[in-house]
Amino acid sequence: MSEDVVPEAVVELAGLIGPERDEIIVEMDARADREGFPTVGPEVGAWLSVVARLTDAERIFEFGSGFGYSAYWFARGIDPDGRIVLTEIDADELDSAREYFERAGIADRAAFEHGDAIDIVDEYDGPFDIVLIDNEKQRYVEALQAVEGRLRPGSVVLADNAITAGIIDRDDVIALTDGQAVPDATDASRGIAEYLRYVRDRDDLETALLPLGEGVAVSVVTE
Repeated sequence: MSEDVVPEAVVELAGLIGPERDEIIVEMDARADREGFPTVGPEVGAWLSVVARLTDAERIFEFGSGFGYSAYWFARGIDPDGRIVLTEIDADELDSAREYFERAGIADRAAFEHGDAIDIVDEYDGPFDIVLIDNEKQRYVEALQAVEGRLRPGSVVLADNAITAGIIDRDDVIALTDGQAVPDATDASRGIAEYLRYVRDRDDLETALLPLGEGVAVSVVTE
């Protein structure tokens, strides 16, 4: 979580009113802190769970799942008959995700796919109610293009790190999205800006920015 995005007091308040963390999420948060592993954090996680409930989501696909943090929050918000597809290139992290889901008794709501999410999505028929894009930042547009044929009017597409994270520079993202030249921008910053321009310019998407965590671009398919 970057304080450049949300003041710490607001983060604290969000944590006070969001859905209660269970022991699995507490353990995941501790692991992320200990290992310096990037997750969306509990404030965004709680929001993901609420969005799943608001949309009555039954089918969710993640481009990049790590050890299952965001997927676990999603799974708390879907019906027991719902299904979420986790994808992860790191087999050990995917095994950890499966273990967390099994311990929580919700593994039957998930499919655990090892490999490149952009290849894996071709194995699934649509439509998906929610898609989370959180893979390599320079491949965000490629990820959305890969799943576009599996969306429907009302589908929600969420892109994490829309403001900052690691080697993503917030000011560079703003400048690039505005069409300015930034010669020394990182590939990650360029990838985020490319994605934001792409969804902004689509007539069939309505997009807004959620300033929580490190920023989430939220797009709804309108047609």
